[in-house]
Amino acid sequence: MKVTGLDELAERFEKASTADLSNAVRKAILHVQAMAKANVRTASGELKGSILTEVKSTSNSVTGICYTDNEHAVYVEFGTGPVGQKNHAGISPEVHPTYHQTGWIIPPDAMSESQAEHYGLLVLKKEDGTIVGYATNGQPARPFLYPALKDHKDECMQIIRKELRKQL
Repeated sequence: MKVTGLDELAERFEKASTADLSNAVRKAILHVQAMAKANVRTASGELKGSILTEVKSTSNSVTGICYTDNEHAVYVEFGTGPVGQKNHAGISPEVHPTYHQTGWIIPPDAMSESQAEHYGLLVLKKEDGTIVGYATNGQPARPFLYPALKDHKDECMQIIRKELRKQL
């Protein structure tokens, strides 16, 4: 019995062991970022603009991270108050938020009347029409980060496979 192609196989294993995953993971996490931005349904572009990516490499792993540093992003992702607790489909099953159980008033300078209406808030006005605040019992979850990865996991794996094939 004769075995052929062992040199070629050894060469492929050598290339695989030295393959640089950084570029492949970078392209995949940029795809997640694009999907997260597409998932955002807020009135301003501030949240979309705050969705960032990072790739961290160590000697034995490469990690792609998609995140936001926007302070109100957590409220959009998970919802707020009793409304958020009742309507949080699509959030990560590994996260268990605790929701405030009573309604609250948002100050009038926190947003415009049109933004408040967009979010379904009750606009509170004096008799002369002056806005005194916006009443809410919370908002439903509008997940954008978790679904960006969960719903596009297969596409990310295809991106990584394609980039590795180029190297091999």
